[in-house]
Amino acid sequence: MSITIYHNPACGTSRNTLALIRNTGDEPAVVEYLKTPPDRATLKGLIAAMGIDTRALLRRKGTPYDELGLDDPKWTDEQLVDFMLEHPILIERPIVVTPLGVRLCRPSERVLEILPRPQQGAFTKEDGEKVVDAEGRRVSRP
Repeated sequence: MSITIYHNPACGTSRNTLALIRNTGDEPAVVEYLKTPPDRATLKGLIAAMGIDTRALLRRKGTPYDELGLDDPKWTDEQLVDFMLEHPILIERPIVVTPLGVRLCRPSERVLEILPRPQQGAFTKEDGEKVVDAEGRRVSRP
């Protein structure tokens, strides 16, 4: 079974998403996209597969987003992709690809929508939020 995560190990959401994937018993291909950015075709393919606007994949916090003026509507999708390729930190994370779909997993539990296998046990996020109970069922939020 093929699962890929575009991962930043410094990001808590990305670490939680990776842990949720592993909680199914699957070991995904981990692409540390800051070290190995996707090429243009891959990035455009991910955006298309997620069914999102290119701008929705732009990360603002901790990036050169503001200094580059990327909130200006003058930038085309192609130009925005150019910026993401030049500055991979602009790519929001984590992105997960499975046989069931592609998602930008913010919050991390969005990955549960596309995992082919069930959770194998309890899972609690790094911040202490319970996401999956001991039987592998999603915990409802109040």
